[in-house]
Amino acid sequence: MNFIEELQWRGMIHTMMPGTEEQLAKELTAAYVGIDPTADSLHIGHLVSVMMLRHFQRAGHKPIALVGGATGMIGDPSGKSAERNLLDEAALRHNQESIKAQLAKFLDFESDAPNAAELVNNYDWMKEYSFLDFIRDIGKHITVNYMMAKDSVKKRLSSESSVGMSFTEFSYQLLQGYDFLWLNQNKNCKLQMGGSDQWGNITTGTELIRRKTDSDAFALVCPLITKADGGKFGKTESGNVWLDRRYTSPYKFFQFWLNVSDVDAEKYIKIFTSIDKAEIESLVAEHAEAPHLRVLQKRLAKEVTVMVHSEEDYNAAIEASNILFGNSTSEALKKLDEETLLAVFDGVPQFKIEKSVFADGVKAIDLLTDIAVVFPSKGEMRKLVQSGGVSLNKEKLENQDQIIVASDLLNGKYLLAQKGKKNYYLLIAE
Repeated sequence: MNFIEELQWRGMIHTMMPGTEEQLAKELTAAYVGIDPTADSLHIGHLVSVMMLRHFQRAGHKPIALVGGATGMIGDPSGKSAERNLLDEAALRHNQESIKAQLAKFLDFESDAPNAAELVNNYDWMKEYSFLDFIRDIGKHITVNYMMAKDSVKKRLSSESSVGMSFTEFSYQLLQGYDFLWLNQNKNCKLQMGGSDQWGNITTGTELIRRKTDSDAFALVCPLITKADGGKFGKTESGNVWLDRRYTSPYKFFQFWLNVSDVDAEKYIKIFTSIDKAEIESLVAEHAEAPHLRVLQKRLAKEVTVMVHSEEDYNAAIEASNILFGNSTSEALKKLDEETLLAVFDGVPQFKIEKSVFADGVKAIDLLTDIAVVFPSKGEMRKLVQSGGVSLNKEKLENQDQIIVASDLLNGKYLLAQKGKKNYYLLIAE
């Protein structure tokens, strides 16, 4: 597999330095991507560069994931309008371990092969480096004029920016440049990859290597991923889409990919999966014939959910989707864990009820009119029960006077009421 060709047809190359392709053709090459450990989980915005490393390893080269423990203490000005909060060492180490566990789903760290993936942390080589040594050894090789010419710096120093830029952030590109130099000298790393907003920082690294060692280093960046409607990729109303299930449940993760537009699905399936070119072309053609079947979205959602979570989580997400949008049974509903149940019914009207209500049993008609106002009147509820339009926990309510007891609650706490086909209500007993 040719790495550059692979990235090109997938639409994952924005710019690369001359000679990059020749270097990769010449020998097994190490390349790195930097990740700021500002949280203990990656989000899907990180996935583009992680997939670049994955394809890199598949092409027989060595991927290095650099967790920016030192630079994470400072904050990168690229694409930012304000300075970020700084983290202490304990938080950084915790974040690093969590990120490595996630990266292991994409990269092979355990192999004995020469192209086994590696994880490094720049805090390990920066923590003992004194400020005086740094400005003497590194600072003198890069001029202020050179640093000022970078777009990320220009934007923050322009009249449009009200916050300006601290010296700390200004020094970021030097520190990132030193990372590349250190990896070049200690890990024979000759290529740095990242998003196109990183081009300025990355080329500072190649320049530093050239001036310090008189040898070549290379840069390759991918386009920043956008949505067809111009919105920011990976953001939802509730914030980032995370890889850690504690922050984004597998069901919500699956739904994010399932709900992308046709244009985005065609683009994303190339970027975020390892499906080969012929199969993707076949899927695109199949989708074009019947867009309403959402072939691309379904396959994309499956591939990414299985890769990030598991086959079991994917199947559970499918079952959960069927509960909301299909003709699933009460058995399927009872199988849902609490996390998925709440994710599925996020946004439906909720009623909190004293658990004691269920101790002696309560008539369904009293429960759904007086205690939780699912129906505005008992008359309306009776009519709908008679026509078979009311369900509790996906089972049709045959009699409005049916007694509901504590053992009817899902996970000992929830009762799902359904009025007609599409109106759901979640009763929560506390």
